[in-house]
Amino acid sequence: MTFNDFNFKKELLKGIRVAKFYRPSPIQKEVIPIVQKGYDLVAEAETGSGKTAGFGLPIIDKIAKGEIERALIITPTRELATQVSNELFFLGRFCGIRTFSVYGGVGYGRQIAIINRGVDIVVATPGRLKDLYKKGKISEFNPEVVVLDEADEMLDMGFLDDIKEIFEYIPQNRQTLLFSATIPQEIRALAKEILFEPKFVSIKKSKTLIKQRYCVIDESQRDMAIVKLLELEDINKCIIFCRTKREVDRLSLYLQDLGFSAKGIHGDLEQTEREEIIKSYRNSSVKIMVATDVASRGLDIRGVTHVFNYNIPFDLQSYIHRIGRTGRAGNLGKAFTLVSVNEIRELDRIKRGVGDDLEHIIIKYIDKSIDFSTLENIIRDTKVERRALDFIDSVSMDREEFLEKLVSLFLKIDISHSVQIGYDLDTIRGMIEVYGDKQKVAQGLNGEKKPR
Repeated sequence: MTFNDFNFKKELLKGIRVAKFYRPSPIQKEVIPIVQKGYDLVAEAETGSGKTAGFGLPIIDKIAKGEIERALIITPTRELATQVSNELFFLGRFCGIRTFSVYGGVGYGRQIAIINRGVDIVVATPGRLKDLYKKGKISEFNPEVVVLDEADEMLDMGFLDDIKEIFEYIPQNRQTLLFSATIPQEIRALAKEILFEPKFVSIKKSKTLIKQRYCVIDESQRDMAIVKLLELEDINKCIIFCRTKREVDRLSLYLQDLGFSAKGIHGDLEQTEREEIIKSYRNSSVKIMVATDVASRGLDIRGVTHVFNYNIPFDLQSYIHRIGRTGRAGNLGKAFTLVSVNEIRELDRIKRGVGDDLEHIIIKYIDKSIDFSTLENIIRDTKVERRALDFIDSVSMDREEFLEKLVSLFLKIDISHSVQIGYDLDTIRGMIEVYGDKQKVAQGLNGEKKPR
């Protein structure tokens, strides 16, 4: 099957070719005919499956053919709104399609003016869109097709009530499309409320192409472990997830000081700064993004080969969301999770969720660095041999030059040694047996006797 089979306008087919879309993905094969026929739709498909083009292409085609005038796409985050808007503009540019993204953090004036002036596709976040409708600023904007993208993400971020209120302002004679990676009960209830006799499509998740590994470490080893993983792995682009904004700032600066191409991103940054960081990450001028969970939501960036959990997430869904940033479009991805002694409980919970896919490792490397203070102490404690004195007396060169050459010769000797970070499985099993009491875990690791 090819995109020619959908009877799209030739200008749209040209945009598809320029975008290098060759054959429709499974989700696109299923949903495009449904959207073309005007049915409401609930589609379950994982992020990265091609659903943006799945709903975007038939919408663009409908606008280009004059079947509809306007469409609205609601996304959970500013980053995703911008991303979807740009992708649809790129696909529909030969059709003259005008797209515009609407989100908070910027002034209302320009957004209101552009929407009221007339735009084909508006891609908006729930909070700002609700405000615009509620204040009567875009009362003339009546979309004939409405898309809820990443519905489960909107549920997780607490936007469900905003969504329900938004639909009170939108005309009833519309086509509504709901896309979600998962369909929990709350999303099913929402679908019954805002959709009319929808068709259902569910694309089974493809077998994971993500190699998942974890390493149990002491808290003091966390920075060293992440640095060594960055040095040892063949990385194109990676994301390092931290729990807090403060940790993102500290770790990104630390990595920059070590010479890594790293930037931190979180919710406290100005919108323009966030967009600049994402742009530099997309074009590979920055290789390492250090991020909080919220800052990374909705991002679909190609070429992410590795995900690192600097801290293990608190729940399975967050873990799956994080590692899902890699292993896209049939490419192999790798995910590494650092787990401290006090995080054993979270490790056990996530292992039960992902089963045997989570592999234990110890980080091993050869340390060729030289600790000069240690060497000095070794030399200071070394007993002087009589032969050494005889040899020094027999040397004809300058004493200072002799010393410099002798030390240089010594440093050429291979004094590298093997180093490992992380606990072995036997030690970890011991931790898991007593993880209910963190103090006991710490005592067990330190070789202390368990209290009676």
